[in-house]
Amino acid sequence: MPAKYDEATRAKAVRLVVDHRDDYDSEWAAMKAVSARLGMTTETLRKWVRKAEVDAGEADGVTTESARQIRELKRKNAELEQTIEILKAAASFFARESDPRHR
Repeated sequence: MPAKYDEATRAKAVRLVVDHRDDYDSEWAAMKAVSARLGMTTETLRKWVRKAEVDAGEADGVTTESARQIRELKRKNAELEQTIEILKAAASFFARESDPRHR
């Protein structure tokens, strides 16, 4: 199971890569060095750096805030669809109960 890192650790790791990428032969080398020092996998750090670039508008993609809003809207949509189904079933039930031919 992957370890969870707090926002401060993520921000620090990304900042270290961004600040020191010119000190290394490549960005990947900077990520390897920083991730080794902070005790995380290089791939985890790479994902954080890419996400930070998207959030800053430096790269194409869905920002963290947009992804959160999409998840929230999908949850609300599912909730509303479930409510509609319940109301349809209730309307059908009461329509049958009020039908004089049904008695």
